[in-house]
Amino acid sequence: MIKPALKAGLLTVTLGLLCACSTSSNMPAVSYDGLELVPDSKFATVYRRPGARLDGFEAYGLADCQVAFRKDWLRNQNNNRISLSSRVTQKDVDRIKDTLSSECDKYFREALQAPPPYQLVDSFADGENVLILRPAIINLDVSAPDTNSAGMQRAYTTSAGEMTLLLELLDATTGEVLVRIVDRRQAMDTGRMQWSNSVTNAAEAKRVLRRWAEQLRKGLDSVTEHPEKQS
Repeated sequence: MIKPALKAGLLTVTLGLLCACSTSSNMPAVSYDGLELVPDSKFATVYRRPGARLDGFEAYGLADCQVAFRKDWLRNQNNNRISLSSRVTQKDVDRIKDTLSSECDKYFREALQAPPPYQLVDSFADGENVLILRPAIINLDVSAPDTNSAGMQRAYTTSAGEMTLLLELLDATTGEVLVRIVDRRQAMDTGRMQWSNSVTNAAEAKRVLRRWAEQLRKGLDSVTEHPEKQS
């Protein structure tokens, strides 16, 4: 398994290089680490290492989903809150990140284990023929997060916010990134102001996560030799 410190470092580097351009339609033909842009993919942006094959893996490992908010999100949220009791705290940030990470793992696992299931392994430190799926949610922007402040407070928005999926597929033996996916999704914009809370925010996040998980499953089915894959 990739060491946590190295894993965090790789995520930081990738974030710095991709966050600014993940919403652009003019992506470079070759990534900073030599991956080539794949045209007409199901996801917004897909890079693949030249010559890389995904059809020889016998098992799959799903790494913990890392979550990162948009730059200055916490400061901007609190700049718009007059009452000190309604300020968003680091505890609120950690709670949102932990919840989203858990939901991401849930939907991705459900998609991979749907019939016919892929073989998932929890330990892939020395896993030969194991493909690691390493998801991250970046540029997370929650328009109106609930806080644990006392009193009745309501926030009205036209959209719950947006987030971007950064998903890397790695060879567990070499640690080499074979595929990188970047896909930005916005919550549905109703065009009218409506009350936003933890329930509406969670519903939108689950809708996007479910779509990403379904796209991942369809993509893997199309490029892997899934032993039990139905024709």
